[in-house]
Amino acid sequence: MRYLQLTLMSLCIMLAASVAMAKGKKAEKPMDPQAMMEVYTKLAAPGEQHKQLASLAGSWTTKTKEWMEPNKPPVESTGSAEMKMLLDGRFLQQELTGQMMGQPFSGIEITAYDNVLKRYVTSWMSTMGTGIFTMEGTASTDGKTITLKGQHAEPGGGYMKHRAIWKIVDNNTQTFDMYGAHPGEKEWKMMEMTYTRK
Repeated sequence: MRYLQLTLMSLCIMLAASVAMAKGKKAEKPMDPQAMMEVYTKLAAPGEQHKQLASLAGSWTTKTKEWMEPNKPPVESTGSAEMKMLLDGRFLQQELTGQMMGQPFSGIEITAYDNVLKRYVTSWMSTMGTGIFTMEGTASTDGKTITLKGQHAEPGGGYMKHRAIWKIVDNNTQTFDMYGAHPGEKEWKMMEMTYTRK
C-alpha cells in the first residue's frame, strides 16, 4: 500500500511539473498533494476530442492510392480497418489490413488526444518495418480536420518529413492524405486513403 501511495505521489509531482512547463511557467511552490490529484484526475478524463474519436469505432473498408514517385501514376488497392476505443475511451486503436507497394500489409495505429499537450498524437507500427512512426498535430476549429506532422529515419541516412491531413467527413466517411519530402527535396503526395463504414 505504501508503494502504491509513493507511486501515485510521484506521478502527481511529474504531472504538476509537466503542466507548469506546458504553460511556460515555473512552479512557484510545491502543489498540495490533494490539489495535484485533482489536476491529475481532471487531465486524465476523456473529453470532447475523445468522444469524437469514439464515434469512429467500428468496421471500415479502405480504398488507397499510393504514389511511389512524384508525377507517376498511383498504385490502387483496397483493404479493411477495425477501430475500437481502449482504456475506457481514452485511445483509438486501428487495425488495418490491405496491400502496400503491391505486398500484403497489416498495421496498428494508436491515436490519442493529449489533454496536457492539447494536441493529437499517433503511433503507427506495421509489417513494413520494425520502427514506431509517430506524428503530432492539431485540429481545425470544428475538430473535423486534423493536421499531423512527423518524420522517420531513412536507410541511407537523414529523415524523411511527413505531413498528413485526416478529415472526418461524416459518420460514415474519413479520408487520410499523406505527403512526404526527402531531405532537400520538395514535398509530394504519397498516399490518399478513403475509409467507408461497412
